[in-house]
Amino acid sequence: MSGGRTLPAAGPTTDVARAILERARGMRNDFVELLTRLAGHESPTDRPETQAGVQTVLITALRDLGYDTRIVRGHATGGHLYARPSTHERGVPAQLLVGHTDTVWPVGTLDGMPVHVDDGRLYGPGTFDMKGGLTLIVLALRILRDLDLRPPAVPVVFVNSDEEIGSPESARYVRMLARRTCRAFILEPGLGSDGLIKTERKGVGRFDITIRGRASHAGLAPEAGVSAIVELAHVIRKLGELNDPDRGTTVNVGVVEGGVRPNVVAPLARAGVDVRVRSASDAIRLEEAISGLEPTLPGIALEVTGGVAIPPLERTPRNRELWGAALDAGRDLGMELSETSAGGGSDGNTTSLFTATLDGLGCVGDGAHAAHEHVLIDASLERCALLARLILAPVAA
Repeated sequence: MSGGRTLPAAGPTTDVARAILERARGMRNDFVELLTRLAGHESPTDRPETQAGVQTVLITALRDLGYDTRIVRGHATGGHLYARPSTHERGVPAQLLVGHTDTVWPVGTLDGMPVHVDDGRLYGPGTFDMKGGLTLIVLALRILRDLDLRPPAVPVVFVNSDEEIGSPESARYVRMLARRTCRAFILEPGLGSDGLIKTERKGVGRFDITIRGRASHAGLAPEAGVSAIVELAHVIRKLGELNDPDRGTTVNVGVVEGGVRPNVVAPLARAGVDVRVRSASDAIRLEEAISGLEPTLPGIALEVTGGVAIPPLERTPRNRELWGAALDAGRDLGMELSETSAGGGSDGNTTSLFTATLDGLGCVGDGAHAAHEHVLIDASLERCALLARLILAPVAA
């Protein structure tokens, strides 16, 4: 079995693992209560003021654990929560726990999609992506406190409010913290019903292509015009040739627009392009290819802006070493873990540039950004035990 479920024929192999797992399973009511409170505060990215409700719940829970907390004010966002233990030994390294408060759901969603429990599942907007992960952070730290277990690196917490739009404002803080920590655990949800750990994520690029031609009457003087739309057709063909499924490279022309009227040779056309890549080298190759597009028709002006703004999370040596630590932690708890690659980006793509990173350590469930969004309560409690055990894992030299 994969993805962090407990194997029926196996159990914890150490007293510490046994105590962690028992404590996690005993926190079912705490899990439901905290996640219900977090999801009860609607917090769409584009409504910065709504982030305060979720942040307040987290601040209260973290302060109860002896953490100092502060909100890093945002300019176009609801700000970002940073927390670390109020007392810690000098010279002890730090490890980073990352999550986000923002969701894709608009205010008012709860009216038709209320938070509720049914058949071992907790439903509601933002429960799976990723307020369930925020709940696991709090409860994993509570487990360590209750069992008086001291991690080899100080757990610090960073929760932003703009992840769903690519963390444009908070990315600099993520980079700063990643540089100062020995490893990062990203509490995005696991993938699929088994909660696969995300050890690889594609980098994400956005490009805007603007084509300027020359207008003319389509009936009286078509030869006097140069169609930006026809040129765009040539560009789309060239972009399609950049797709390489074997390398995990995708180039998608998702938006096109152009022209003024059917009887006018189009003087202007635009395209919005999404790019996904598995490696930094492929990111460079695609950026060069798209930025270097040349017009096919004479008289055309072609402008390309954008690039690969979110780097890929690659299976680097230090990330593989951390994955090995996760496998060891899983075996200690009697769990068999499996890894996967994901097409979408997260803050783990950024932390991976600077420190060992594991992503997808959040809840097990389904329905991210969908009407049936939910978490599996029991499986997510086992994932909470895994997080607590991972925080205790030895720090790589």
